[in-house]
Amino acid sequence: MALIKFLTDSAADIPADLARQLGIQVLPFPIALEGREIRDCVDYTPEEFYRVLLAEKKIPTHAQLTPFMFEECYQQAYDEGYTHLIYTAINAKGSSTYCNALQARESFYDENPKAREKFTITVIDAGTYTMAYGWAVVQGARMAADGQSPEKVEAFIRDWLAHARILFVPLDLRFAKKSGRVSAAAAFMGDALGLKPIMTFENGESKVLSKVRGEKNVVPAMLALCQKTRKKGTPYFLIRSANPEMAGKLRGACVQELKAEPELEYFIGGVIAINAGPNLIGMIYRER
Repeated sequence: MALIKFLTDSAADIPADLARQLGIQVLPFPIALEGREIRDCVDYTPEEFYRVLLAEKKIPTHAQLTPFMFEECYQQAYDEGYTHLIYTAINAKGSSTYCNALQARESFYDENPKAREKFTITVIDAGTYTMAYGWAVVQGARMAADGQSPEKVEAFIRDWLAHARILFVPLDLRFAKKSGRVSAAAAFMGDALGLKPIMTFENGESKVLSKVRGEKNVVPAMLALCQKTRKKGTPYFLIRSANPEMAGKLRGACVQELKAEPELEYFIGGVIAINAGPNLIGMIYRER
């Protein structure tokens, strides 16, 4: 009988109680803060981290997850009797973490040659961020709990990742410009004119889909884009941060226009907040 271990990283932004409920192991990214290292979404809640981030004179940085960390996870899962491990990783174009997980897999098998026949390690590049891949892990864990095979679970995760769409608007571009990791936001020049970029990720790269003038036009423009491409009847998710007013407006408009409650509303974690800023709103859905 297959026994699957689900592994992801904290940039997936899976709420902690949901991860615990489903037995998903979340590796926290280390964040350098005030001359010390903290663990993303472990040492601070997202809301607490926003306050710290906004008070910092210098934007904190985060490191990648190392091959050693992954080898430890693989060894533990193998020792505990799992037959499969599926790690869904942060976008490989934004972090070396995916490559480190692959390197660790080879090292693990070199040290445990008999495990190649008994323990399958699958490493998936999400090609995206936050719950756009976190949700795939959540649903995969639910499928496994219902007795679905590892092959069907992996196929679902890959299919979701191929069709998931993030729309997000950094309402304050200071963080994106300084971190440089959200390259399209870093290059955006319209903020002095009061323009706000509606952004997404395609093939692992950030992209500005449209520009709107003023915050009052952000929510209607996001919904218009969503309605053009969302597969009807599928769940959608709302991204919250340090701007409850805008988050409330987005929620109200979505419920009214999409005729459905969001499947989940959640707060972005530290890794996303450092790079995109703690003042943003967004949504995730499945495209047609």
